[in-house]
Amino acid sequence: MALPAEKARYTFADSLAWEGDGRMEIIDGEIFMMAPPSSTHQEISMELSRQLANYLVGKQCRVYPAPFDVRLFEEDGDAPEDVDTVVVPDISVVCDRDKIDERGCKGAPDLVVEILSPSSLRTDRLIKLRLYQRAGVREYWIVDPENKSVQVLLLDDSGTFRPYEDYGREEIARVQVLDGCFIELDKVFS
Repeated sequence: MALPAEKARYTFADSLAWEGDGRMEIIDGEIFMMAPPSSTHQEISMELSRQLANYLVGKQCRVYPAPFDVRLFEEDGDAPEDVDTVVVPDISVVCDRDKIDERGCKGAPDLVVEILSPSSLRTDRLIKLRLYQRAGVREYWIVDPENKSVQVLLLDDSGTFRPYEDYGREEIARVQVLDGCFIELDKVFS
C-alpha cells in the first residue's frame, strides 16, 4: 500500500488518495493502522449487523458495517483536506440520512459498535470512547469476544458517556436508540 510522504498532519483527502487495501484511521491528523479482523470478529460483526438490519427494514435508520468511513467532526462546507478525523467503526447505525454520502457518514452515528481485539483494546476503550463522546454518538457498544459480553454506554444530557448495562452471552440486549430493538446475544456469541 502506498502512503503519501510522511506528514505532520493527515486528512481525509490523504485517505482518498491512498491505494491498496490497508485498513487505517485518522485521529486528530495521526494515522492509526488497523489489524485485519479475525474470523471470530467477522462472525460477531455479521450477526450483529444482520439482527440490526432485520429490525431496521422499513425504518428510517440504516446499519453500516465496516469498512465505512465516519467523519465525526466534518461540518458543512468542509473540504476533505479540512477533515483530520476519520474512523471506521465495526458497525454504525445512522438515523439522519442527510449525514450519509457516497464517502460514508458526516457527523456522529446514533449507535456505534466496536468489537475488541487484542490490538484495539486501548483505542476502543479510551481513544475512540472519548472521540465518540465528543462527537455526540448517543449509544456506544463495546463488544468483548473473549468474555462474550457487551458493555453499553449512553450519552447523558451533559454530553458524557455513562455505563448503562453490561450484557452476558445468554442475555438479550436492548438497543436504547432504536425503540423496540433487541439483540439476541446467544446468536452473536454462538
